[in-house]
Amino acid sequence: MEKLKEIRDFLSEVLGFPLMHFGGVEVTFGLLVYITLLFWLLIFITGRIKKLFLRRFLAGSDADIGVRQAVATIVRYFTVVLGSFVILQTAGIDLSALLVVAGGLGIGIGFGLQNVISNFTSGLIILFERPIKVGDRIDVGGVTGDVTNISLRATTIRTNDNISILIPNSEFIDSRVTNWTYSDRDIRISAPVGVAYSSDAVKVQEILLSVAAEQPGVLREPQPEVLFEEYGDSSLNFNLLVWTREFITRPIALRSNLNFAIQKKFREHGIEIPFPQRDLHIKSGTLHVKSG
Repeated sequence: MEKLKEIRDFLSEVLGFPLMHFGGVEVTFGLLVYITLLFWLLIFITGRIKKLFLRRFLAGSDADIGVRQAVATIVRYFTVVLGSFVILQTAGIDLSALLVVAGGLGIGIGFGLQNVISNFTSGLIILFERPIKVGDRIDVGGVTGDVTNISLRATTIRTNDNISILIPNSEFIDSRVTNWTYSDRDIRISAPVGVAYSSDAVKVQEILLSVAAEQPGVLREPQPEVLFEEYGDSSLNFNLLVWTREFITRPIALRSNLNFAIQKKFREHGIEIPFPQRDLHIKSGTLHVKSG
């Protein structure tokens, strides 16, 4: 019994050790442990609430998964803030003193967190206005790829090289963004080609359309088309336009396949693909050299 009393007295002395005075309350080591445990429980419980909110209340919603996650995250933040006030109030800390300190720190912190706040606000705009969505094919700041995740701070884009790039949300608001799949996932690919002036333009058109018809991944609707664009310096210039859904992430691969097929067909039908030529005319005459 004597030993237990000594341990109890020791713990009581440690937990009651004063650390500081704040808001008219003496903050002891025990009070600090109490507040820390409650905050840990608050974070844990709000995390479970977020998952429950997503699973029970938002699972049947027609909203995009990014919007649902944003709503659940905002609910969690609100719960954390509310729970923090309750914890501090039950600990006996005067919140008015805390608000004074927070107000003083807020000015300095606000300047340091401008980018964070800007990205957070931009994330809310993206999630609710939905200029981009998970699964979209976009081009922003020279980065092209598929949107795999939209959070409140940054958006994750996976490139064709399977590299995930995190881009701050403010760039999607402040910069020009190309969304290849904003309305649907059909995109048009062009394959320009030049042929010799001696070529039959109608025959060239037929060959190019046959290449499009035989090429896997090219949509039948909208129909491929061939444009006779111009009389170039050394060639008649055509442009084969095709639509695809399968090659939306690999447009260069489809263009390469078309070029291979076009070159093969032209060889079979004797259509020449010219190279730039220049005619050099030399005038004959007498060159007078003045002797010194």
